[in-house]
Amino acid sequence: MKNLTPKTIAFYSALVVAAVATLFVTLGARVEMSGWVQCAALFALVFSLSYFLFYYAMERFIYRKIKLVYKTIHNLKIDRFTKDILGKSIKSEDPLSDVQEEVKEWAEKNKQEIESLKRAEQYRKEFLSNLSHEFKTPLFSIQGYVHTLLDGAMEDAEVNKHFLEKTAVSVERLTNLVNDLEEIAKLESGEVYLEKETFDIYSLTKDVFEEIEYKADTKNIKFSVKKGTERPFYVYADKEKIRQVMVNLLDNSIKYGNENGNTTVSFYDMGDNILVEITDDGIGIAEEHLARLFERFYRVDKSRSREQGGTGLGLAIVKHIIEAHNQTINVRSKVGIGSTFGFTLAKAQES
Repeated sequence: MKNLTPKTIAFYSALVVAAVATLFVTLGARVEMSGWVQCAALFALVFSLSYFLFYYAMERFIYRKIKLVYKTIHNLKIDRFTKDILGKSIKSEDPLSDVQEEVKEWAEKNKQEIESLKRAEQYRKEFLSNLSHEFKTPLFSIQGYVHTLLDGAMEDAEVNKHFLEKTAVSVERLTNLVNDLEEIAKLESGEVYLEKETFDIYSLTKDVFEEIEYKADTKNIKFSVKKGTERPFYVYADKEKIRQVMVNLLDNSIKYGNENGNTTVSFYDMGDNILVEITDDGIGIAEEHLARLFERFYRVDKSRSREQGGTGLGLAIVKHIIEAHNQTINVRSKVGIGSTFGFTLAKAQES
């Protein structure tokens, strides 16, 4: 009974009507055995007429409308711009089951889309809230310094210079924030063109060590390359973008590293790729934060993170740069032990 079609419904309905009509006429007229031929003829006539009427009614008033619904769902799902909604008729003999399956599939798909939209909405709200907070902090600082100077501090040369220096720091923070937002917008929209070339990632790492060594010295943190990997590893990537990745990850190891700590960079040959890992022995990251660590403005410890400086976009930019190279980045960490950030790059083809 589950997969009834118009023909089967019309057949069984006509059969019942013909049987009842024939029985009624036969009993009412008290037909003898010699009249069974007339009864058979009557049965055939009633059955034929009933079958035609039932089938016509089912097709005309019910199944055609169901087929139209099914055809509409089907064509809209395929491509509403290239399929004619009033095109070919559905040839299925069981449109009810087809509609049921289509509606179930549509409901499941829409449920997933609604859940995705809810997550996106929540993410948007968090992003706008974080963005507002990131802008307000330096803006309020600048506002306070400027009003203080206007209220008379301009007359004191020492105070004047101190407040102007503080204002300059806040302005620089705003500039960095705007630049990072602009860069991440380009990365997310795919507007950034990668200028790939073959280069030695080991040599680039040594250059970055020298570039930010002065920051590491403030906490007496030592940079090093893992023993056994102190040799050239040639990759094919955008050198300046990967420099940005290395600077960001090493800078983070300084910000969240311990005094007199160590940061070690390791290289591994993974066949078609080179794996780069940056390991520190700093404060570490709790497991519940790891999944969201690469989100824009996500901070594990908001107060400490802002004290350390930065825009909160560094790791999001790093993730987008690596993914723009069709590679992956991951992190593993334990509180009190340290963190390891690892990413892959395509190995340069030997000439």
